[in-house]
Amino acid sequence: MKVLYVASEALPFAASGGLADVAGSLPKALRRQRVACRVVMPLYGTIDQKYREKMKFITSIMVPVSWRRQYCGIFETNHNGVIYYLIDNEYYFKRDTLYGHYDDGERFAFFSRAVLEILPYIDFKPDIINCNDWQSALVPVYYDAFYARNEGYTGIKTVLTIHNIQYQGMYSNDILGDVFGFGEEQASLLEFGPCINLLKGGIECADRVTTVSETYANEILDPWFSHGLHPILEARRYKLSGILNGIDTVNYDPATDKNIFAPYSAEDFSNKSVNKAKLQERMGLEQRDDVPLIGIISRFVTHKGFDLVKKVAWDLLANNDIQLAVLGSGEREYEDLFLKLSASFPGRVGVTIGFVPELARKIYAGADLFLMPSKSEPCGLAQMVALRYGTVPIVRETGGLKDTITDSGDGKGNGFTFKTYDAYDMLDAIRRGVAAYHDKEYWKTLVERALKCDNSWSKSAKEYIRLYKSLVK
Repeated sequence: MKVLYVASEALPFAASGGLADVAGSLPKALRRQRVACRVVMPLYGTIDQKYREKMKFITSIMVPVSWRRQYCGIFETNHNGVIYYLIDNEYYFKRDTLYGHYDDGERFAFFSRAVLEILPYIDFKPDIINCNDWQSALVPVYYDAFYARNEGYTGIKTVLTIHNIQYQGMYSNDILGDVFGFGEEQASLLEFGPCINLLKGGIECADRVTTVSETYANEILDPWFSHGLHPILEARRYKLSGILNGIDTVNYDPATDKNIFAPYSAEDFSNKSVNKAKLQERMGLEQRDDVPLIGIISRFVTHKGFDLVKKVAWDLLANNDIQLAVLGSGEREYEDLFLKLSASFPGRVGVTIGFVPELARKIYAGADLFLMPSKSEPCGLAQMVALRYGTVPIVRETGGLKDTITDSGDGKGNGFTFKTYDAYDMLDAIRRGVAAYHDKEYWKTLVERALKCDNSWSKSAKEYIRLYKSLVK
């Protein structure tokens, strides 16, 4: 079975979020299970020269973008045993950032057409094309409209994976033909309210639609989560399913991670206390082992639950002997919140504004508890990484958080959860985590249980393979 994995970003070449992690890990896991999987992505101007030097130029072609024909260079490279094809067009992709440009619709329409146009030149006819999010959601639409009956293209099945339904690729109706190259026969597939919606078109045309967790697949049928697309998803419910993301357990491994202060494992995690002490020193916290250290690594935005944190932060710190290690950036009100907490509770709240990858690893390894109170979380990787480092998550029961973390109140769970989106329910979950920390025998069992959780990509890859086989049986 051959799979072409289409992504607008992938590690290690270009990244802005969770899609890059998935596109850098899932194809590798599929190959380990004897699936021929290759990746295609844009050749961004931001890609490091050390990766460019290893790329081989295959050929150049012209790709239709409505009435235009645009240059497309095809480059190939091999990274960790996976072949990547990189689509070159400096007009579209030589920019300082991946997204957020006035012509993003045209840029990714070009990319989606290029994915299909390059197939005769790469000696790889896929059985499955797995595209991701709105940036490549036009691939199934273009395939059905212009390629499905062409020689060399017949029989390909398409899968669309939604990583975050909030981002849909919405544009004015009046550019349906001029930019996207569609006629009236495709208009109904893309039109949604007063605009065209690229993600909607992908949902309509793809053979299967997946999300990045089973719970999220159910949640996006609800208007509260769907950002308007619930009627379309309900009508296409027969093709919708959820497959939980995994994490790269080789990359995230406390036994070998060079970014943490001291190695440890599920068999011997005595060095976790060393990581805690060193993290406390690094972040200006009192070096105490008798208080639980709660880690936060996130974008500071409301949908990540920071309105809840803001509501009870002063109560939490004034009435509980705890410490916070905070890393992230985002909305000004939340950055200011943590800076004020740090000033008001010196030695108890350490804050770094921004994102420092090596410090993130140190927080995963050194914290006792890890807080993720998200309003919505399609999958979430941080809670799985925290488990991998034996740091016990406190999460709201939504999306992938619900699918990976179960409350330890029954003595069997791997974290602490709360259901309703309420600040005091979150506070109760935190307090239960703090109480568990002070029960040393139980806490040791809980940390060991966290370290032994299996959230590797091998499990998720098997689910994708099962899905792909159902399409090409």
